[in-house]
Amino acid sequence: MSEDIAARKKFLRREIKSRLSKISPAEKLDLSRAVIQKFLVTETYKDAKIIMAYLSMPDEIQLQEFFTAAFADEKILTVPFISAGEMSAVELPNMNALEIGAYGILTVKSDVRKFIDAAEIDCIITPGLAFDMHGHRLGRGGGFYDKFLSRAVNAKKIALAYDCQIVNSVPVETFDIPVDVVLTPTKSELKFENLLISTKQVVINQF
Repeated sequence: MSEDIAARKKFLRREIKSRLSKISPAEKLDLSRAVIQKFLVTETYKDAKIIMAYLSMPDEIQLQEFFTAAFADEKILTVPFISAGEMSAVELPNMNALEIGAYGILTVKSDVRKFIDAAEIDCIITPGLAFDMHGHRLGRGGGFYDKFLSRAVNAKKIALAYDCQIVNSVPVETFDIPVDVVLTPTKSELKFENLLISTKQVVINQF
């Protein structure tokens, strides 16, 4: 990674974290419910049999209601599992199957852990700190998702984000994998195909 791109990513991470810190926990829950409801009526969700989702950190879209709905709809759910610097997908049979794993992140208990090949996943709810007009995402710097997404060749990559996480440009390198769709609580759906975007009724925060 060039020093210039690294510096720009660091600056943007700091900026977005500052924006997110200004959203109260109660407001985060309300906004999360709004964007989850948008996602649950999409064809991507309805058609998906196997979905991968992250287990939310405090500053991310809170996915508890998504998990409840997906279990009720009999989706096969997977969550990240990190070992030896690599991320894999493990099936989540229910919320009681979770324990604290690597990096303090919740993951599935070892005695019920069943790995799912990345190529079998239909949809991945992809976390990120920021997303831009081309679907590029800014992660937290570990690189786990970009490596995994490169193997998830059949998955639609969906980002559920707060409005303040949408920016005009995210600094990227060749190995950074973009998402296909971004949903936010109040703005229109952003769809990315060959780096083209439908911007109808979308207002993007300047950065």
